[in-house]
Amino acid sequence: MDKNTNKGVMFVLSSPSGAGKTSICKFLLKLDKNISLSISVTTRPIRPEEEEGQDYFFVNNETFDNMLKEGSFIEHASVFGHNYGTLKKLVKEKLYNGEDLLFDIDWQGAQQLRSRMREDVVSVFILPPNKEELENRLKKRGQDTDEVMTERMASASEEITHWPEYDYVLVNKNLEDSVRNVHNILKAERLKRIRQIKLAEFVRSIKFN
Repeated sequence: MDKNTNKGVMFVLSSPSGAGKTSICKFLLKLDKNISLSISVTTRPIRPEEEEGQDYFFVNNETFDNMLKEGSFIEHASVFGHNYGTLKKLVKEKLYNGEDLLFDIDWQGAQQLRSRMREDVVSVFILPPNKEELENRLKKRGQDTDEVMTERMASASEEITHWPEYDYVLVNKNLEDSVRNVHNILKAERLKRIRQIKLAEFVRSIKFN
């Protein structure tokens, strides 16, 4: 059977800020060409290294509120004073076409995805190796104000409490190992019976009676 006979996977990665989730996502996208990043709509200001339509769809608060009222989002959340939302129509089209989507979202968004499309969602929570390393990673970013930095560090413990809600949990001690483990999870999930939507038809075709 070809890949296009399978239903796509909504592959969710979450973590507290600084645990390495974004780096894992970037390497996974380079490693596996059969998955693409689900691009969210956000009211957060664009950063120097980001591109419109590639990293996010950047909108103002009024536009975001209108999209929310129209039911455009399959999930949405407010994080550090900015709004984020995943476009419902885009996700459903991708899954129907057998395309896998990677979601770099927080626990709030992951909860909403699971509540609405549970069978399609595979979730992985990334933990830092220890508290000290998490703090160091946040400080090395150097792109947030002291106020935001304090807020991120204060919220990390709260975010970590949501780890039991996820299908898989990884401690990111080594980036290369973590990427490999995440990729193995994705490959295994693609083979699940519920995602092979034409499996029954295929089995009938190879039976002798």
